[in-house]
Formats: sequence, structure tokens, C-alpha cells
Amino acid sequence: MASVSYYTPEGLQKLKDELHELKTKGRSAVAHQLAEARDKGDLSENAEYDAAKDAQGHLELKISKLEEVIGNARIIDESNLDLSKALILSKVKLKNLNNNMEVVYTLVAEEEANLAAGKISVKSPIGKGLLGKSVGEVAEITVPAGKLRFEVLDISR
Repeated sequence: MASVSYYTPEGLQKLKDELHELKTKGRSAVAHQLAEARDKGDLSENAEYDAAKDAQGHLELKISKLEEVIGNARIIDESNLDLSKALILSKVKLKNLNNNMEVVYTLVAEEEANLAAGKISVKSPIGKGLLGKSVGEVAEITVPAGKLRFEVLDISR
């Protein structure tokens, strides 16, 4: 059974738009590739047909997974969130105690993560380490590069 994931209304709409795109344009493109390959003759030795069938399988798998994610998605009601702790949708200002640099991250669902935009997944090592922390607390987080220590300077929405 898949786990429930929480999204912003915009994030969930983005997933629904991607699913719609895959079901319409994606399936149409694969059907066109299959038709072209089928027109080239003997299917038993037709590499283009095999490649098109593989592409169709990958597309249908992606559609299936996206439907499952959307089916288990819940929209977050920000009015009920505790502002004193780092939770999903929190904008957290941190001080890296290893190098004294300050960074700001927004904690989001895994599919909405975008490090370039300052959005990190609550399932990432840093995201997991920050969940539940309050202003002034220090989070010690083990990442592939070693151990990081962050002091939580501010939490906002």
C-alpha cells in the first residue's frame, strides 16, 4: 500500500497536469510510433517496433505510478499547522554550524522538491532532520558527505 503524501494545491495541480499530458500527448505519440513501425513490415525482426513497444510500456508504468501518487495525495491545510516547529511547507532559515553560512529551505513533498528554488523534500536527510525542530534548536544530520549541524534561526510560512 502506498503512503499518503501532502501537497500544496499548486503542487498537486502540477502532478494532475503532467498526468493529463502523458495520457493525451504521450499516448498519442507512442501510438504514432507503433503505427509507423508496424507499416515497415515483419514485426518479428522489427527493432523499431520493439523500441516503440518498450516506450509504450514505460509510459504506461509512469502513468500508473502518477495515478497512484495522485490517488494518495492530500492537500495541506496551512491554517492548522503549528508555526513553532519545522513542518511540511515551513520556510526554515538555518545556520550551518560547520561553516557559519546561512541558508533558507522550504520543506515540501518529495515530488515538489527543487533545490535550485530552495525547496527540499521532507524525505531527504536534511528534511527529515529538520522536521519537528523549533527555533534555537540544533539539528545534527548525517548526509553522504558526513555530519552536518544546523541551528534553526527562523521558521515561517
